[in-house]
Amino acid sequence: MQALQRQLAAIMAACAPALAGTVTVITSFPKDLTQAYKAAFEKAHPDIKLEILNKNTVSGIAFVRATPAGQRPEVFWASAPDAFEVLGRDKLLAKAPDVANPAVPDKIGSYPINDPSGMYMGQALAGYGIIYNTRYIKANKLPAPVEWKDLLAPHWFGHVGITAPSRSGTMHLTVETILQGEGWNDGWGTLLRMSGNASAVTERSFGVPDGVNNGQFGAGPVIDFFGLSSKYSKFPVDFVYPSETAIVPANIALIEGAKNTEEGKKFIAFTLSQAGQELLLEPKISRLPVLPYAALAGKIPPGYPDPAEIAKRSKVHFDADLSQARYYVVQSLFDQTITFRLKELQAATKAIYDAEAKLGERAGQGKAAELLAQARQLAWTPLVDAQRAADPAFLKLFAGNKKDAAVNQQITQLEGEWNGKARANYEQAQKLAREAAAL
Repeated sequence: MQALQRQLAAIMAACAPALAGTVTVITSFPKDLTQAYKAAFEKAHPDIKLEILNKNTVSGIAFVRATPAGQRPEVFWASAPDAFEVLGRDKLLAKAPDVANPAVPDKIGSYPINDPSGMYMGQALAGYGIIYNTRYIKANKLPAPVEWKDLLAPHWFGHVGITAPSRSGTMHLTVETILQGEGWNDGWGTLLRMSGNASAVTERSFGVPDGVNNGQFGAGPVIDFFGLSSKYSKFPVDFVYPSETAIVPANIALIEGAKNTEEGKKFIAFTLSQAGQELLLEPKISRLPVLPYAALAGKIPPGYPDPAEIAKRSKVHFDADLSQARYYVVQSLFDQTITFRLKELQAATKAIYDAEAKLGERAGQGKAAELLAQARQLAWTPLVDAQRAADPAFLKLFAGNKKDAAVNQQITQLEGEWNGKARANYEQAQKLAREAAAL
């Protein structure tokens, strides 16, 4: 018995260094990126093993929240700055000022690259735009999109792929960029019309670029590295930054209550180092570094986007605090009125287009114009107006703990009302559009 105990003790002692030398990273990033960093980091630090826990950003936040202190992963790595604000608000991030790279500038445009309070750091830069398949649009006689509004045209019906902000932190940033650029009501009008033209809501953010790459979709909204990595990997695609975009940091942070804090710091420092930044430029990754291009002389591919120039011409000054405050409201409203009611939204959108095409000039006259105006209003107006979306009590409810029975009941009731109202509105819009077409 004693011999067995000694053997077990020896095995545990042998395992201890391996466990102590493990860094677990929660990230939404694709395998091409994470595997490149894993290989390079483990080569530089052979005594440390890097484990990748791939989750979409929303699921990643929930995982950190649910894991007890002392057992949490070391690093959170994602594109959405508002997600880090949520984690910081919940006191789930730890400061790590000693790993910052002093060569990284303070700002990109007017936006801080590193969190001013020191809870997270920019590791790459990201913009949001449109990926499109050049062969697809030629075959379907579609003009190349340049602005978000280009994807709202009737000829784009059925050719767009989207995902949901509840499934993708990068889609959440895209949605917020549009909402902040156009204002709440007009921004939701754009989102509803774009979604009405969509053929599908994909399960993950990479479902959109994958669908565009293989010709399932003609175009879709994505974070820039999806578009750039596809382009530089020789897929028949292109990517464009609309004037209404934002350049913001994709961040990395140390998680509070992690198992191996010092090892986690080493990984963060590596991603911010010269070697870690150069990895971003590999064709399959194609991200924008936080290090100035002057520090990466000779490494920047010809024609590679310059984030400083994009930031200068961008019309959106992204407000991460605003995005964080309404984080769960935006996700819930999108799901209840778009994700779960896509079929009805598509039908309403098509009925409006069909009526406009059939009526021609008469669509803007008399009773037909009145009916179509009502149909558009029902189909493309958000169920939550700007005033309510700014109500602190309303926002506080959605930021509350859903494990609280009272909070969960209130949210579930509101979501049910939105879902039912969206269905009724879309069905009524379809009916009104058909009435107009019959005139």
